[in-house]
Amino acid sequence: MSPTSRVAVIGSGIAGAAVAFGLASRGAGVTVIDDSMSGQATAAGAGIVAPWVSTSTGAYYEAYAAGGSFYPELLRRLAEFGVTDVGYRRTGAIIVDRDPGKLAEAAVLVRERAAAAGRVAGDVVELDPSDLRLAFPPIDREMSGLLVTGGGRVDGRMLCDGLLTAAVVCGAELVRDSVVGLTPSQGTWTVTTTSARIGVDAVVVAAGACSAEILARLGHTVAISPQRGQLIHLSLRGANTAVWPTVHPLGHHYITPFDSGRIVIGATREDGTGFDVRPTAAGQKQVLDDALSIAPGLADATLLETRVGIRPMSLRSSGLPFAGQVPGSPGLWLASGFGAGGLTMGPLIGDGIACALLGEPAPEIAALGLSPSPSTSA
Repeated sequence: MSPTSRVAVIGSGIAGAAVAFGLASRGAGVTVIDDSMSGQATAAGAGIVAPWVSTSTGAYYEAYAAGGSFYPELLRRLAEFGVTDVGYRRTGAIIVDRDPGKLAEAAVLVRERAAAAGRVAGDVVELDPSDLRLAFPPIDREMSGLLVTGGGRVDGRMLCDGLLTAAVVCGAELVRDSVVGLTPSQGTWTVTTTSARIGVDAVVVAAGACSAEILARLGHTVAISPQRGQLIHLSLRGANTAVWPTVHPLGHHYITPFDSGRIVIGATREDGTGFDVRPTAAGQKQVLDDALSIAPGLADATLLETRVGIRPMSLRSSGLPFAGQVPGSPGLWLASGFGAGGLTMGPLIGDGIACALLGEPAPEIAALGLSPSPSTSA
């Protein structure tokens, strides 16, 4: 497909925004269509970019790490189009635990991963309880930590806005509407919204957890399931949280400081809730209990808001997202199933899809390229 092709991107979360920017910045005509439905995972996400401290393994980790390493290039490219602030900052990421022995075990893998990543991951530094309290004052006094200096965080809403702004600078069009039909015809596609019909050469479905429903209308079954995630935003009055690192206990939850005293704690991982975007009493209790168990100094923080996102979870055994051309449907592409890793992997994989769609070399990672059938769990 040539750079002059016209492509419709359905969805403006991190995957859709990254695809749109990747295409538009390479000269393709792009129309981004999004219905602004509540529950977008990107808008709710905590924004941690520190794959080296994650518990992921195998091909998923390789894609995750590649996504983290792509950020300097992403920021450089956005700056070329006037986007210089997406809420990204490398303040470090700290793994914490009360048992120094468990931290020592975790340190072996983290050091190996950081060494492989090089400069983007930075250094790995052991922190005793006093050092840890200097880095993150609310932490429990019995905690020790392992700091990865290259760990970062990003504001998901600002990043998506930045990618879309840059895409529009390159000529992309943003349409706030609902897609009600996709029709293939002799190598082209017609996208029907509630108010228009748009003819394009290709379609990229990047609609998060709704992607499975869109593809089902075309006879494709894709193994993506919605998962609810609840997060709480707190405020610590007078604290210079802009320089605080993200905090990662040896478990599923986390703490992400942002500027101006704002701290995000989370998150629940609720399967079987469908597209229900309500914050629940049980979910809020879990998030608060988890955070206060490792950082009791947050007990007096002001509760600002709760955000709920519906993650698109890949049901593949590898956990890898679905990213590539849909077999049996020429011109139809899919970018979804990122789970909790969208803000780390999404920019790289979205850019990779743009390259592949235009016939340019794409990153050689397992997350790019669908298996023989979208419904496979391999």
